[in-house]
Amino acid sequence: MNIRLSLLAGMAALSIAQPVVAGDKTGTSAAASRKLLDPANIDQSVKPGDNFFYYANGAWLKKNPVPPSETRWGSFNELQENNYAALHELLNEASADTKADRSSATWKVGALYRSGMNEERINSMGLKPLQPALERIAAINSKKALLEEIAYEHTQGISPLFSFYIAPDDKNVTVMIPQLFQGGLGLPDRDYYFKNDTRTQNIREAYKRYLTHMLDMMHVADAQKTADDIFGLEMRLAEASMTRVEMRDPYKLYNKFDLARLNSTTRGIDWKDMLGKMKVHDQENVIVGQPDFFAAVARQLNETSLDVWKKYLQFHLVNDMAPYLSNNFDQARFDFYGKTLRGQQEQKPRWKRVLSVVDGSVGELLGQMYVAQNFKPEAKASMLALVNNLQQTYADRINRLDWMSAATKTKALGKLNTFMKKIGYPDKWKDYGKLEITDGNYVANILAASAFEYDFNISKLGRPVDRTEWGMTPPTVNAYYNPAFNEIVFPAGILQYPFFDFSADDAVNYGGIGAVIGHEMTHGFDDQGRQYDADGNLKDWWTEDDAKKFTDKADVVIKQFNSYTVLDTVHVNGELTLGENLADLGGLAIAYEAFKKTAQGKGQTKIDGFTPDQRFFLSWAQVWRANTRPEEIAARIVTDPHSPNEWRCNGPLSNMQEFYTAFGVKPGDKMYRAADQRAKVW
Repeated sequence: MNIRLSLLAGMAALSIAQPVVAGDKTGTSAAASRKLLDPANIDQSVKPGDNFFYYANGAWLKKNPVPPSETRWGSFNELQENNYAALHELLNEASADTKADRSSATWKVGALYRSGMNEERINSMGLKPLQPALERIAAINSKKALLEEIAYEHTQGISPLFSFYIAPDDKNVTVMIPQLFQGGLGLPDRDYYFKNDTRTQNIREAYKRYLTHMLDMMHVADAQKTADDIFGLEMRLAEASMTRVEMRDPYKLYNKFDLARLNSTTRGIDWKDMLGKMKVHDQENVIVGQPDFFAAVARQLNETSLDVWKKYLQFHLVNDMAPYLSNNFDQARFDFYGKTLRGQQEQKPRWKRVLSVVDGSVGELLGQMYVAQNFKPEAKASMLALVNNLQQTYADRINRLDWMSAATKTKALGKLNTFMKKIGYPDKWKDYGKLEITDGNYVANILAASAFEYDFNISKLGRPVDRTEWGMTPPTVNAYYNPAFNEIVFPAGILQYPFFDFSADDAVNYGGIGAVIGHEMTHGFDDQGRQYDADGNLKDWWTEDDAKKFTDKADVVIKQFNSYTVLDTVHVNGELTLGENLADLGGLAIAYEAFKKTAQGKGQTKIDGFTPDQRFFLSWAQVWRANTRPEEIAARIVTDPHSPNEWRCNGPLSNMQEFYTAFGVKPGDKMYRAADQRAKVW
């Protein structure tokens, strides 16, 4: 279950990293007081060909341990901290204006932030903000009433048991259609319920203790037994859930049902009635991501007692809302999900946590304030020029491919040339006119924002698909590719150092933002993205022979990353991370070729003793520098489709002859691969 905040629900976006909120008041002026590539960060005791990540970043890593409030610390975090300062200033200004018009952006942003910062009031209320909902759940007296409660909670932006959203039909992206997706678990992934290594077993036991503790605080009788019952129900749901690797196949997730057939698959659930109570009417079809999961839900509605279901809904409501409740609930949740699961030693300051909620709830209102002060028009123009250069370079590389037929090349080029490019911020801002934010009730404001987002999502039914919509807010330090829109999107937040800087030489910008651009473009042709055509439809546009050749080349990447040991005996999951690894490999190669078209790329002038090519690869490594807690690594191996930073840096480089030449990598060096063992796709 999740509180729904304002990202594009259900969008099959493929991003460069797990998102972080951002914004940078200082802009590029900070370059005057720093070296864009500081030789002092390099560890000269490490050979570049043995471990380039540690060669390029080793000295920096030794000087920058992970702070207690973080689970990792690197370039993304440094940028995030600068951005926090800019957004904090904007929020303080909005919050101070307590007499602003209640329909204004200033009021909605400021009042939401004020309510979240009013810790004394939040603590005084305890569990009271959720008491009406808890009593409503306690009064459920039938399976029909249980389903009505689940439907109602969805309309409030809470997602009990499963996810529900409106999104384009993958095989006809001009039409919006209701979509159902598995959910309902308290642990981050279904594998946590079944893996039997010591680390996972300890997490399971800690989760059971957390369940009991939360139920005790909710004054649930016999909390230990209730915790066991809830865990047992979750385990049965997990058993029917798809793995993350299985869900990488978009065809497995495309299961179109008419309501009669869905009713027969999930006996006991009347989906016409259920959808009606979820404010969805006159819809004959839905897409079900995991039919087996929903069949299991139907079975459990019959086999699991009503009392267990009620306690399950109550626990998950409180669990989801705990970060916004009094400190005892907030801290209990953090102790498990932060400390135990991820190794975080202490919470971020309250203002940062509330800032993230504001960005997630009214992100385009905050985004308008942000871009007005922190994003210059020339940045957008410069970024567009970079994108166009990378796009042409990608086309050149497709034309030179020796493994792809002319017929498939024509369609690949057609897709590449129709990319929609979104840079900085939306051309059309979201209308929050119907969202009411009150002063002083944090939980009520979050629920109001969640319900508003649900209604916004539902309103898309029966209307033309809005291709102007964004799936990230402008201050976000990230980027993404969305196959349904065949678009590449770069929010203003990422268009800063170390990714991009007006004052930087081309090697730095192409090794940073250039590789990001290439990464997102390559998502259009990775193992998932390649299955969507130029219009965004899930459609096979490959010849059978070309598809096999692609798969054979992708298998090389899978095997390479499966061989990387990252923690004890834990390896990278090459199948789960395939799309991101392909995007890194393609993005870096494309960015390098585009860089070689620039005046610096064609020359040999050294800066700080490094050639242009060396600076390009050092910039790439700088982007991924980070120290990461072992608990965080272990959690990400299970849940994150991105490889850990060290292997994101080194993996693509080990396949590039240009890197070998730049740093004199030879046989015997640990990163060296024989030419016939190197991966090359795009």
